[in-house]
Amino acid sequence: MTTTTSPRVLEHPARDQIRLENVLHALADAVRLRIVRDMAREGTGLSCSYFDLPVTKSTTTHHFRVLRESGVVRQMYRGTAKLNVLRREDLDALFPGLLDTVLAAATAQADRDGREGGAGGEAAGGTTA
Repeated sequence: MTTTTSPRVLEHPARDQIRLENVLHALADAVRLRIVRDMAREGTGLSCSYFDLPVTKSTTTHHFRVLRESGVVRQMYRGTAKLNVLRREDLDALFPGLLDTVLAAATAQADRDGREGGAGGEAAGGTTA
């Protein structure tokens, strides 16, 4: 006997439901910003396992959920992996220039942290004890 299972579908906000405050909240976290920078740089869908993040697997799952629920990324299952795609077209249509400005500022900060010898500045949230 064979059974069929329905494909797993993840909830995403429609374009007109994406709110600026949710996008800004999602991008305000150093780990999530790092994920978005990597996705923008690669320009293609990436599985969660692509990212080498300085957090636990459950925390990684949380970060991707925040990005998805805010409308920054779209996630879909490909086999057992989740594929993540940056919703650049939606974000650019709703908030022209926002993503490019945030990514440019994040890159400048990462470059500055690297020059200043910051150990993991971006991954650690840019702070030192």
